[in-house]
Amino acid sequence: MLDPRPPQISLSPLDEERFGIRTARAPDVRAETVPAILTFCRENRVVLAIGRCSVARPDAAQEMERSGFLLMDTLVYYLRNIREAPAAAGVQGILVRPFRPGEEEAVVRVATVAFRDYPSHYQADGRLDTRKSNEIYPSWALRTCTSHEPADRVLVAESEGVVAGFASIHRSCAEEASVELFAVDPAWHGRGVARSLLGQTVEWCGSEGVSRVLYSTQITNRPAQKLLVRLGFEPSRASYTFHKWFDGA
Repeated sequence: MLDPRPPQISLSPLDEERFGIRTARAPDVRAETVPAILTFCRENRVVLAIGRCSVARPDAAQEMERSGFLLMDTLVYYLRNIREAPAAAGVQGILVRPFRPGEEEAVVRVATVAFRDYPSHYQADGRLDTRKSNEIYPSWALRTCTSHEPADRVLVAESEGVVAGFASIHRSCAEEASVELFAVDPAWHGRGVARSLLGQTVEWCGSEGVSRVLYSTQITNRPAQKLLVRLGFEPSRASYTFHKWFDGA
């Protein structure tokens, strides 16, 4: 019988199915929990551990580094207080509306081209199959449309009869919603699709009584961060993502 799992660590069946290796995730690592996380991984024959910690906890990052974890990416989180200002107006010619059943293929297509070779923590790990890493976001997009996991609403941006972008929104609590997945077809960049889509995302959240909207992106994604600031989002926090491989598992 294995010991009860330590706080904030669990196996990730989705990652195991995707990459064919036993994977565990620890979404909120603290320095004092690293030994318990390592014990859990060894007892459960984990091959890859994915740990995330706040940049405000350098002791946690340093403890993971001492334990063989490697830094893979840095996420920045932006927060928009809806009650402080109205949502931005949309761009003429771009219709933002709820996703309709039957549009799954269009949404997956957008995710495929928008996230090809996207610099996520998966892509940053040279030991993971790049092709399989590229499949993550299209698969995620499809799940948000079909099983609503984790999305309470999917909006699409349509222009000239084509789905040019989409946003998956999850209401995490009564006061806050998060943009779980957001993508615009590169062919439509610079035409106001992202602005309209994000503005209407904020509008929908406000209509649901949510007061805050959270959006996360890679620290290297400057275009997204510029747009977020223009639409009233402010930097809120940031986190590091680490990977550790257990070669003897």
